[in-house]
Amino acid sequence: MKKVLTALLLLSLAVPLAAQSKRVLFVGNSYTAVNDLPGTFRAIAADMGDEAECSSVTPGGCTFSQHCTGDAMTAIRQGGWDVVVLQEQSQLPSFPQNQVEAECLPFAARLVDSVYACNPCAEPMFYMTWGRRDGDAQNARYFPVLATYEGMDSMLCERYTYMAEANDASLCPVGRVWRYLHDHHPDINLYDSDGSHPSAAGTYAAACAFYVMVFHRNPAAISYRGGLAFETAQTIREAVRQVVFLDLPRWQRPLPQALMAWHTEGLTLHLADRSLHADRRHWSFGDGQSLLNPDTLFSHTYADSGSYRLLLVAGRHCMADSVSHTVVFGTTGLVAATPAGRLRLYPNPASATVTVETDQPSTLTLTDAAGRKIAEFKNHSSKITIDVSPFPVGFYLLQADTPSGPLRKPLIVE
Repeated sequence: MKKVLTALLLLSLAVPLAAQSKRVLFVGNSYTAVNDLPGTFRAIAADMGDEAECSSVTPGGCTFSQHCTGDAMTAIRQGGWDVVVLQEQSQLPSFPQNQVEAECLPFAARLVDSVYACNPCAEPMFYMTWGRRDGDAQNARYFPVLATYEGMDSMLCERYTYMAEANDASLCPVGRVWRYLHDHHPDINLYDSDGSHPSAAGTYAAACAFYVMVFHRNPAAISYRGGLAFETAQTIREAVRQVVFLDLPRWQRPLPQALMAWHTEGLTLHLADRSLHADRRHWSFGDGQSLLNPDTLFSHTYADSGSYRLLLVAGRHCMADSVSHTVVFGTTGLVAATPAGRLRLYPNPASATVTVETDQPSTLTLTDAAGRKIAEFKNHSSKITIDVSPFPVGFYLLQADTPSGPLRKPLIVE
């Protein structure tokens, strides 16, 4: 098996990474429509060798509540989307909490629920917009925090973050990219003349952010400039790299994590399901018996002594994680137990950093496709972030040597 794996990895090194193809639906209003954000996003993807098939429903000033009874819901129900982008009316999420709870949050939830119902493997993604250049003077007399750009922008960030977390959705932090540019490069004008809608530079920043969120690639490699000056486009891409790409797990919906606890009594296992971010669980006990979605606390009794593989698979939508243990019973009870452990890598493929999670402290060894040792890292807790940008593009094998034994997973550096 080891020789076959090595041969496959060697073959993969000689083949360029396959282009990705995504179907993306943009649901929003003029903030999405101005300067054709979907078209700019599509052009960036094409520049990077990827394909983005985009559709949009963007009537001016449209709110989530209006989208729930309009063409957007029809488009969502057609199905077949990989990503559905959701952008609320530009002011509404920044309003007082009671108004947001009544006029925004229920309809955000309804849209996400429809996405999952009609597109089980799709990724709902909220589009965090930005504060107006001079704040929202029209509404600041009712809610003073809106009097400035910073105040309005902070409210939008807070509310969009909540919507993403509450609805199991990803979040494209365009507003955070704008804030980074506002603070570090105020010479770049992100606004149209109305101080609200995006300029060409503002749309380019949004499109680069969406490219990273959808395709998980490093924006530094983008050469498409959308008519902007070289330095301006490069500065915007670096802002997107800093805010979005280097912190990608923060903005993505959480992955399910399979976690279990157990103790024995004779030939009986008393089990506790402690999985996170999962809505379905499948247990396999290694004796031909299995359970789907049992209670959080339950028991399983083996008929005879022997060695059994205890496996838990926890999933949500089209994502899944697993954890297993080997348990050995004698005639009177447990003789030995060996946790198989878990090794998780994300993002994978990676081009800047990769986060590695294990159940136990470990020594991490990275080898290339020929089996040559490239680097070694000490993971003193259970989570470590590794900079892979110095490594050549290709396939690698990451091994975690834990007290319970070695764990291995392929890693793609792009």
